[in-house]
Amino acid sequence: MPRISAATVADHRANQHAALLEAAREILAAEGVHALTPAAVGARIGLARSSVYRYFASTADILAQLVEDAFPRWSARLRAAIAPGGPDDSLPGRIRTYGRAALDFVGSPDYALIPALQAIGLPGECRVRVDEMHGALIAPLADALREAGADHPALRAELAWGVLRAGARRLMPDAAAHNPAAHNPVAHNVAAHDAAVHDPAAHDAAAHAPAADDPAAHNPVAHDAVAHDPEPTATADDIIEITLDVLTRTLR
Repeated sequence: MPRISAATVADHRANQHAALLEAAREILAAEGVHALTPAAVGARIGLARSSVYRYFASTADILAQLVEDAFPRWSARLRAAIAPGGPDDSLPGRIRTYGRAALDFVGSPDYALIPALQAIGLPGECRVRVDEMHGALIAPLADALREAGADHPALRAELAWGVLRAGARRLMPDAAAHNPAAHNPVAHNVAAHDAAVHDPAAHDAAAHAPAADDPAAHNPVAHDAVAHDPEPTATADDIIEITLDVLTRTLR
């Protein structure tokens, strides 16, 4: 039996749980969801697998607990970022601060949860909870827009979050490396089929679209632009600033 290093058994279990969550976060960020198992998490901190199962029932349970740990922290950070009283107290200034905090999420180990959640099938109740917490990330922006008198603040905030997601993908283009669907044509086709079931127009558009690896196939002007005027590579600072600029313009 491991020696109890905390003042009480409850404190010891809390410390052990926190250490396991941190180990799980490190494994997920470094190796991806395929490497995330209760045994691997326990091995990382020298805990027997049988002991780990007192805290986690499965990989899906580990992910669910990581979400419960990470999303409230980021929600609180985003709410603090957009609160009045900062250096730039104007609404655009607060929105930029919120956007920068949201993009900071991309550089954190917690960001590995995004492709992991896409790659693993969570139980229905877990998916509902993830949706609730995702809403909590967007809520501070919606609240600020509502207070400023914007119409349809929740819709505006949801659409603006799409700008931040696009910027995040540009900041972390290799994030899909931990998502099996990125390199699995079957999974990719299933996802495409599911989208088409809910959106026949998207299916028709995809059927008549040029090949994904040749966007200029049917557009000579685009082909010439790609051939003769390639866009310079954007740095991380460029991506952040352009994303924040588009975000604030979107919410004017």
